[in-house]
Amino acid sequence: MAEIAVPDGSWTFDGEILRIVPGSGKDVHELRKVLGEVVVPLKAVAGVAYEPARKGGHLRLRLRTGADPLTDAVAGALSPPADPYRLAVPKDRTGGAEYFADEVRDTLLVHQPPSGPSEGYLLPGPAVPVSATAGDGTVLFDGQRVRLEWTGFAASEKARSGAQEFALADITGVEWTPQSGMGYGSLRFRVKGEGPPRSAREDPHCVAWSIQRFGGTTALVAAAVVARLPRDVPELPAPSPPSDDVHDAVLRRLAELGELHRSGVLTDEEFSAAKQAMIRRLQAP
Repeated sequence: MAEIAVPDGSWTFDGEILRIVPGSGKDVHELRKVLGEVVVPLKAVAGVAYEPARKGGHLRLRLRTGADPLTDAVAGALSPPADPYRLAVPKDRTGGAEYFADEVRDTLLVHQPPSGPSEGYLLPGPAVPVSATAGDGTVLFDGQRVRLEWTGFAASEKARSGAQEFALADITGVEWTPQSGMGYGSLRFRVKGEGPPRSAREDPHCVAWSIQRFGGTTALVAAAVVARLPRDVPELPAPSPPSDDVHDAVLRRLAELGELHRSGVLTDEEFSAAKQAMIRRLQAP
């Protein structure tokens, strides 16, 4: 078992799942708090890395294409504080972060789960019902229907159109865009039979905001809808045969664990648990 717990949150890895729990402090982004615990199966992981910085660094988890509806919905555009797959690590915990990343990478090397696009979502996405208020409107999704209600900041075109509601079956796409520069952030729903394109401020199928933090948790609503839309299934490549270097890599990792233990990075308990896990991998068929 590998684990790292810091003010930004905790990550735990048992060889099969990576469990992500956000911190509870005021500096932890609202989106991550609302999303809550995320359980990532090993087969959804494409890679993990520790990225050092001047004052500590970050653990960053990379998921397989098509494995996670939130990743699909935001297309990599979430700001770092809001990204649930990024953990801020203080300088005094960099050794633990590097060890954690190594454990996940070594497990991927040994078990070699599929690395290509996933044929279906391996994470369920945010729970429903889910809602968010941002800029000119509030969006609600109960798993079957989306409803948009306007605030006092809505443009006259939206106010005249009144509240909007449409069934999941009528939604053909979801577009989430963060606020940037002088432009608007938006959560737009593409609906069957809709008219010509309109600006984010005027489109009655779109919630828009002009200040970055006003985007709130709209990305979670987008992900919840995306998770329930039908999707094209990609053609998966044939699985790669196991590497001939797997056992050598495990043996090298055992030597590295011993060095980490001797240098004080790992406690006796952490070293014992990690060593036993690596030995089990070495003995696996």
